[in-house]
Amino acid sequence: MARNEEKAQSMLNRFLAAKQDEKRGPKERRPYLATECTDLNEADKWRQQILREIGRKVMEIQNAGLGEHRIRDLNDEINKLIREKGHWERRIVELGGPDYAKTAPKITDSEGNEVLNNRGAGYRYFGAAKQLPGVKELFEKEAPKPAVRSRFQLHKSITPDYYGFRDEEDGVLLAVEAEAEATIQAQALAEWQEKDEERQAALASVTDKALRKQQQQQSGADASGPQFVAYVPLPDQKAIEQMVLEKKKQELLSKYTSEALAKQQQEAKQLLLCLIL
Repeated sequence: MARNEEKAQSMLNRFLAAKQDEKRGPKERRPYLATECTDLNEADKWRQQILREIGRKVMEIQNAGLGEHRIRDLNDEINKLIREKGHWERRIVELGGPDYAKTAPKITDSEGNEVLNNRGAGYRYFGAAKQLPGVKELFEKEAPKPAVRSRFQLHKSITPDYYGFRDEEDGVLLAVEAEAEATIQAQALAEWQEKDEERQAALASVTDKALRKQQQQQSGADASGPQFVAYVPLPDQKAIEQMVLEKKKQELLSKYTSEALAKQQQEAKQLLLCLIL
C-alpha cells in the first residue's frame, strides 16, 4: 500500500507542476542575437539575466578544488557572457536606453591598477583561473631592466671643468700647488740626506773593517815567515770540480762500455772538432 501511495503522490506532484507551468505559460529563452530583440524592457531584462549568470559563475570559479578542466570551462563561459552582455548593452543604446558601458565600474587587476580594455575586448581570468599553469606567469611582472645609457648621454653633461681645463684660472690652485710642492720637496730632501748619512756611515765602517783585516793578514804573514809566489795559473774550485767530474765519467765509461765503442766515440769527437774548426 505504501508503494502505491508514493506513486499516487508523485503523480499528483507532477500533475500540479504541470498545471503551474501551464498557467505560467511557455518558458522564454533569451534570443541568440541581441538584434532580434526590439523591446527596450526585454533587452534590459536579458541583460540583467546575463549579469546574474556571470555573478553565479564568478562565485563558482573561486573554488580552486573544481579541477583544471572545470575551471577553464567556467572561465570561458564567463568571458562569453561578458561579450554577450556587451552586445545587449549596445542594443539597449540603439533602442534608446541608457549607456551602461559608460557608467560601469572600472576593472582593476590584483594590484589595483586599472585595466584599459574594460569595454569587453580581450580575454580575462577570474578567481582560481589566475593560478592555473601557464596563466600565473602572465600576471607576474618582470623586474624592470636597468636603463643603459649611451656614450652620448654619458658625455652630454660633462664640461671642461670635469677634465680640469679651467682650474688654474682663479690663481688659487697655483698657490696651493706651489706650497704643497715645496713641502714635498723639503720632505724628500730630508729623507735623502738621512739615508745618505746612513749609507756613508755604513761604507766607512766596512772600509775600516777591511783595512784592519788587511793589516792583520799582513802582520800574520810577516810573523809566519817568507811568502811563496806561484808563477803558474792555479785551478780554482770550479775547475777542480770539473776535472773530478770528467774523471768519474771516464771511469763509468770504461766500466760499462767496450774498447771498440770508446774508440768510436773518440773518433766521432775528433771528427766533430775538425768540422767545427
